[in-house]
Amino acid sequence: MTARSIAPIGEWRFDKAVAKRAMLCLLLLAPLFYITYGAANWIASQRSNVANITFAWEHGIPFIAWTIFPYWSINLFYGLSLFLNDTAADVDRLAKRYLTAQVIAVSCFILFPLTFIFQKPPTSGASGFLFDLLGGFDKPFNQAPSLHIALLVIIWTHWRRRLSGVILWVWHVWCTLIGLSVLTTYQHHFIDIPTGMLLGLFALWLFPADAPSPLATFRLTSNARARTIGFRYAMGSLAFLLLMLAGTGSSAASLFLLWPSLALAIVAASYFGSGADVFQKAADGTFSFASRWLLAPYRLGALANSYLWTRKLVPSVLICRGVHLGRLPRRWEQSSFATVIDLTSELAKPSDVGTDWQSFPTLDLLPVSRTDLEKASEAIEYARRKGPVLVCCALGFQRSAAAVGVWLLRHGYAKNAAEAIDLIEAKGRRIHLTEEMITLGEEGVHHG
Repeated sequence: MTARSIAPIGEWRFDKAVAKRAMLCLLLLAPLFYITYGAANWIASQRSNVANITFAWEHGIPFIAWTIFPYWSINLFYGLSLFLNDTAADVDRLAKRYLTAQVIAVSCFILFPLTFIFQKPPTSGASGFLFDLLGGFDKPFNQAPSLHIALLVIIWTHWRRRLSGVILWVWHVWCTLIGLSVLTTYQHHFIDIPTGMLLGLFALWLFPADAPSPLATFRLTSNARARTIGFRYAMGSLAFLLLMLAGTGSSAASLFLLWPSLALAIVAASYFGSGADVFQKAADGTFSFASRWLLAPYRLGALANSYLWTRKLVPSVLICRGVHLGRLPRRWEQSSFATVIDLTSELAKPSDVGTDWQSFPTLDLLPVSRTDLEKASEAIEYARRKGPVLVCCALGFQRSAAAVGVWLLRHGYAKNAAEAIDLIEAKGRRIHLTEEMITLGEEGVHHG
């Protein structure tokens, strides 16, 4: 991913072409929203028995009439956000995020309708007027995932990248009020919030700001091993989904299983053909906001796996010429190196402590492509002139070992693949490397 500068609010300039594009999108999206949202409400109202998912503690949530103002304000920011863009392409991306959230949410409202059970107290004055206006089209259905929260996640992200200082903190506070208002206006039950957040994150992930959609380059891989791994992750995703469905009737908390189910489904897509792009890892070792949270359950598993396999091993070993091989460093280990060459796609750098971090995202358990091995090899050679270099992956067994092996061959530190492997193993590092992995640099799966 490549970072693109975004004009902050103070430097933003009106552009007629952007404004026309924004107005067109608003004229298309707004009617579509009210038509589909209202249709889902009507369909649910025709059913004789609509389910409800509520935690017992929610009965203690107070009704706070004035919070209808932040609740309604999202409608204003919905429209303004379309105009607050630098290019027409930015407008289109935001519109696609809106549309994604809307289509998925409305589909859930129709397929799995839920109802709100608390009674709103009488209201008057300005807040009463807004509640009456809201009641004109919003019925006690359309619950999980909360479309209000999904849009809030999208809009909050859109503005926070353009604000700074005190205004940014005001924005955070106001968005927090908007988020809480879905409870205090008696519009949603609690479970609608995390499911709405998950939907908003998915829309952000599907249409990232600085790269194409991770599914846009999907091509079904012909690599049998990649398909096998993808199938296993898909089965894991299905298992969490079935557990969620089985437990929904007895526990509202079971809906949280949707999070790891979605994360594993996305990882499965990476192995089936989308490649490392799904992780949205930048060259500096950081992740996009959406990827960091959307795939968090998978990353926790990957971190646990890394710890279990390497807990009794030294973090890294010196191979030669200042080049070290090992697992992804901990925060306190990172500063020991001038440069870290990172072959993982699934894990982020632990912290920013001044170490030059260079990422070449690749998929675990698959041969690294020739292109990535050559790029990593050249990065190693260049970086070692500036100080100690750590070449790492999740375990330090294969991907990083392959990069070091290619570097040894390309720069004359080993005569052949067998000698390169022997040199690495002689340093006491456990590796899973074959000669073919570093002599052929097999292409593996499609990487977008």
